[in-house]
Amino acid sequence: MKKYTTYFLLIVFFASCNSTKHVADGDFMLTKNIILLDSVKTSGRDLQKYILQKRNSRLLGLPLGLYIHNLGNHDKPKTPKEWAKENPNSYKFVKNIFSEKQSIAYANSFINLNKWLLNYESPQIVSKLKVKKTRDNLWAYYKNQGYFKSSVSTEIERDSINKKAIVKYIINKGKPTTLDTINIKIESPVLDSIYKNSNLKTLLKKGNQYKDQTFRNEASNVVKLFRNNGIYNFTESALGFYIYLDSTRTDNKVNVDFIMSANKLEEKDGKYNEKPYKVHTIKEVNVYTDYSFTKIGEPYRDTLRYKGINFLAHDKVKYNPKYLSQSIFLIKDDVYKDTLRNLTRTHLKSLQNFKTTNINFSSFSDDESELKMDIRLAPIEKYTIGFETELTHSNIRNIGTSAKFSITNRNTFKGAELLKLSMLGSWFNSNNGPGWEIGTDVSIEVPRFVAPFGLGKLVPKRMSPRTLFSAGFSFQKNIGLDRQTFTFLTDYKWQYNPKKTIQLEVLNVQYIKNLNVNSYFNIYSSEFETLNNVAQVYDNVNNTNTNFPLARDNTQVASSLNFIRRVAGDTGFRNSNPDEFNTSLNILNRFNIITSDFLIPVIAYSYTYNNQSNFEDNDFSFFKIRVSNSGNILGLLSKKTNANNKKTFIGIPLAQYFKTDIEYKKFWSIGTTNSVFGFRTFLGAIVTYDNSDVPFVKSYFAGGSNDIRAWQTYELGPGRRNSGLEFNTGSFKFLTSAEYRFDVISRLKGALFIDAGNIWDISGSSFVENDAKLNSLSSLQNIAVGSGFGARLDFNFLIVRFDVGFKTYEPYLDGNKWFKNYNFTNAVYNIGINYPF
Repeated sequence: MKKYTTYFLLIVFFASCNSTKHVADGDFMLTKNIILLDSVKTSGRDLQKYILQKRNSRLLGLPLGLYIHNLGNHDKPKTPKEWAKENPNSYKFVKNIFSEKQSIAYANSFINLNKWLLNYESPQIVSKLKVKKTRDNLWAYYKNQGYFKSSVSTEIERDSINKKAIVKYIINKGKPTTLDTINIKIESPVLDSIYKNSNLKTLLKKGNQYKDQTFRNEASNVVKLFRNNGIYNFTESALGFYIYLDSTRTDNKVNVDFIMSANKLEEKDGKYNEKPYKVHTIKEVNVYTDYSFTKIGEPYRDTLRYKGINFLAHDKVKYNPKYLSQSIFLIKDDVYKDTLRNLTRTHLKSLQNFKTTNINFSSFSDDESELKMDIRLAPIEKYTIGFETELTHSNIRNIGTSAKFSITNRNTFKGAELLKLSMLGSWFNSNNGPGWEIGTDVSIEVPRFVAPFGLGKLVPKRMSPRTLFSAGFSFQKNIGLDRQTFTFLTDYKWQYNPKKTIQLEVLNVQYIKNLNVNSYFNIYSSEFETLNNVAQVYDNVNNTNTNFPLARDNTQVASSLNFIRRVAGDTGFRNSNPDEFNTSLNILNRFNIITSDFLIPVIAYSYTYNNQSNFEDNDFSFFKIRVSNSGNILGLLSKKTNANNKKTFIGIPLAQYFKTDIEYKKFWSIGTTNSVFGFRTFLGAIVTYDNSDVPFVKSYFAGGSNDIRAWQTYELGPGRRNSGLEFNTGSFKFLTSAEYRFDVISRLKGALFIDAGNIWDISGSSFVENDAKLNSLSSLQNIAVGSGFGARLDFNFLIVRFDVGFKTYEPYLDGNKWFKNYNFTNAVYNIGINYPF
């Protein structure tokens, strides 16, 4: 290992010595920018975006992209003909053996390789022009912050021998300027009335430091005020700030006049005219439901009118006006408001029925205070097809692949509904051999509340209420216990505001039926081996040879259960071998839970907060809480129980529990690069009642590509147990992760991460070992820690992820638990799609 490390360091050393290979004489490669703010060196994070030239990007302190670029040669041939002149022997050799065509291809392979190398990051050559522009940018920045007497100078320290340079930016801010007297002058009576009645609080405060952004925000607030009170044609050009800089003043204070013009300046036929501001109202609303650029000028053959809104189509109006009108928030005789215009656009887009949504306004008549609103909707194809596929790996399923095919029917019942039919299939190579799963589900999403007794009116339509009905079925073969699953869901969801979403699952029913219970000990072979060991001890204690080894034929489950029941009734064995006695009962308890059929009727409430402004926003927070209950209502309706004293409904064991999941994520953008630091934490608990068990599918597990990546799915926990079972589940879970993401080269991105967490049991069951229970805060010392690194290929529409997780802290070990198996041999390799959180 030391030898390889030495080789690596030598390669890095020689590469670094050659970093200026392609720097021409007289040029200098930028190695560092230094910012001195009032004589103090600073990282200047807020200033980085104003610096136009930065050193070459680095990974682990090394400019790897530059090193790859330097392996290329700018002077090498650019065409096969030039390459043949420089390499005549090689060219002729290939030509004589094969053909001229092959020799050209041979030459192109070397030419393209050289181009590929040179396409990587070239050395950043210090540009005097960019240094000057950066200086001007920094000066302008501080001027906009109120430092009117600031100065910025630059120094370039050149190393002529190594062709490298350091650029210094020396900033002297001076004293900041503050605001003194502020006068607001509104020259239009209409604007003056709106402004005074609004009670809008100005952001310009006497004594505050002058900041250009404050003036921009003030202007934006005023524009929003007027445009939301009928002044459709109001723009920032009507606003003016006059700053009185008096050189005779020594207190660094300025007076400000905030002026709003009386008239709107409009251009017509090359002439500019002033027109007084008026409050605009909507006099006509037209909705074109099948707009197409290719059909411009063609007549509209179908017209419907509903509540003052005209619906038009070239062919036929295919949307029910009653429902489509619910997405239009500006109607006839309304005063124009920007917020309602934007809400209309957002609501129409959320229907997922239209490619484009254009809203235009024009004068309705000679009276320019009246507007005509035209909404042009270009519909998406009625039928669309989707296809998804993925690779999977877990502690039980060694490797597998799955695919999902779906077809979507839009505007199914003329109310912009989405009817979706999905079919899925998967194949797994499990510990018990190959297996497969097939399934189908159908769903319909309605862009409004479908509820009895007028309950749909409780949520205003501006919150984009949605109702989802879904039903599905899946069947597994040689996976688990050949499980059949039936599901039915009624779900209500609405956008309380742009950052907050509320979801209510009124009826989320799942019925699980196991068809092949007799394969239990074949699939979960570790359980059988453990029970077999108990049988050996039992025979030794009782001096019999009737139980060990347990049967492995088609009577395996029956004979194993008979043995467990025999042990459970043997008081002497319980007293002499309590560990083996409890082990056998634990196996019976897990057997009952996993092999049991379950009816799981869930009612759930979810609240989500997400302040991410768009897909590219890397500074945001995410919070979600979901509270659910299963079996409460049906449990009250049914009084029947089964042989295990579990409550049943129509003969099926009823899952009865309360469950809460809380998740929080926070992301920070690092500097001006695409580097991001992310943090995620999750806390979940499930508590049963009425002697119910936790269904296996609702239990918590730890490990996997989106969890604690140093352990495989189901491998970790619960607590400090290391059972070696194919599955490990718990009723309480804590998980936290931190990840640093950064660019490497082109589409390749890297990551460093730490995951920590575990699962525990909080059921209070006597069958559960003490090491698996969450008894107190001291149990948190059994939190497992994994760390590692990853590589990601960013294709914009998806990210292919490869992570390597190392076991950093293993709570189940005796003695030293840190870094004992921190190596590639015991690492877990994860392949995933998109980021883990």
